[in-house]
Amino acid sequence: MKSILKTLAIVFTLAFTAGSCSSDDNNDSAPVSRDVKYELTGNFSGELSTIYFDKGGNPLNEDVTTLPWTKEITVDAGVNGITASASGYGGVKDQTLTAKIYVGGKVVKESTAKANNDGIIVVTLVPYAFPL
Repeated sequence: MKSILKTLAIVFTLAFTAGSCSSDDNNDSAPVSRDVKYELTGNFSGELSTIYFDKGGNPLNEDVTTLPWTKEITVDAGVNGITASASGYGGVKDQTLTAKIYVGGKVVKESTAKANNDGIIVVTLVPYAFPL
């Protein structure tokens, strides 16, 4: 079951990343921060794993042993965007999991999910595209 959830999380992450190739028009002259923090919080008590993008834009899979969980990185200049997702099983119905991405100390993406009747939870964030 755990490998199925990891596979689903990878597929969702890659699908959303591939679909996020459009760029936002940003005429600000201020430099864009590439300091990123991924965060998972909530009361989900089952087994969890997360997929997030590393500094080079590569997806990494990591088991989450405790909540809250955070990972801080500085993303390379050549990376166009990032995203994250988390999935788990063995929880209790209606337990929650919130995923956030911070860029430059500000929340740029956030999503919350609830565990279903079987104690399974999946939270996926819409990709964040760095302004050009």
